Amino acid sequence: MTDIKEFDEIRTFHDEELPQVFEELTADPAFREIAEKVFPEFSFDQVCNTIKSCKTKLEFQKAICYVVIYKIIDNYTDGVTLDMDESISNDKAYTFISNHRDITLDSSFLSVKLIDLGYGTVEIAIGDNLLMYPWIKKFVRANKSFIVQRALSMRQFLESSARLSRYMHHNIIDKKESMWIAQREGRAKDSNDRTQDSILKMMAMAGEGDIIDKIKELNIAPLTFSYEYDPCDYLKAKEFQLKRDNPEYKKTAGEDMLNMHTGIVGKKGRVHLSVAPCINSQLDLIDRALPKGELYATISAMIDKSIHRNYCFYPCNYVAYDLLEGSSKFVHKYSDIEKEGFEAYIAGQIEKIDIPNKDIPFLYESILNMYANPLKNYLTAIK
Repeated sequence: MTDIKEFDEIRTFHDEELPQVFEELTADPAFREIAEKVFPEFSFDQVCNTIKSCKTKLEFQKAICYVVIYKIIDNYTDGVTLDMDESISNDKAYTFISNHRDITLDSSFLSVKLIDLGYGTVEIAIGDNLLMYPWIKKFVRANKSFIVQRALSMRQFLESSARLSRYMHHNIIDKKESMWIAQREGRAKDSNDRTQDSILKMMAMAGEGDIIDKIKELNIAPLTFSYEYDPCDYLKAKEFQLKRDNPEYKKTAGEDMLNMHTGIVGKKGRVHLSVAPCINSQLDLIDRALPKGELYATISAMIDKSIHRNYCFYPCNYVAYDLLEGSSKFVHKYSDIEKEGFEAYIAGQIEKIDIPNKDIPFLYESILNMYANPLKNYLTAIK
């Protein structure tokens, strides 16, 4: 029997805890400041009353989070769409493992589109480095997020990873709750999406049987995010140069907040989500006698191939590929106006970067790679 008390530090809130959580949340001046900006059409008392009337996490998501995310979709995207493989059933719990483009929106877009389909929402893995303020931690745990602890000693990290793994298996097997987790720690800033073996090793720390059995317990369904534009592309390029010029460079909490804000209110164009079939039948084809390292690498490559095959492409991806390769391979996929527009977009993004010894050719190539890499990976995956 699973001892669920061990999850208290990292789990989502239980529904019966919500009244106290909502009292604390609505009493926080920092939350009030945010709420008044997000819901200018309502008084803060009205917002508080709506929040406090929610008896479950799902009610809170539908009354507050769903509304907020659709405001973002309406104001800052040209639409969000979802394709779900027909084998994905609403009667089963899955671990949606995906490429990671936006710090806050990836999992949010998934949950609102699942609601639109009549499916249940997902529990969301979120790094504790993003929980800068007490109100954020309360809000995300009420929004079905569970905490991935970082910046730990090696011993603490192993203990935390084992507990996280037990929690994920508990979610799928006992609670029948689907989850979302990124395929790597942090975003792939060059859009070269690769599953980290360490994520799979963490998943296989709990569960029954051998590595394959433990991974199968989690019902992994690979998920692909395709953003037409990444509002944080210039911030990522800036970080690439800062790290190139100073290998010791580390992002500050303030820079994380800037990335979160820019990702939310920046230009994203069209956004598409594509859910592939659960990989369990493919896992059965793997030789279980493989050395552990090869086994994890094989599973990672399997997930990557599913993600790469399901990208949705826009003119900017084809333009970026041709510009990088000095080719006209995809010239039939875009017009001269679209090419000129994308080049002007990149120039405008680079203009926003304010750093010493600004290396424009390097920054230009960095941004091109962000838009070309998904297409390169797709071409490899379909061979």
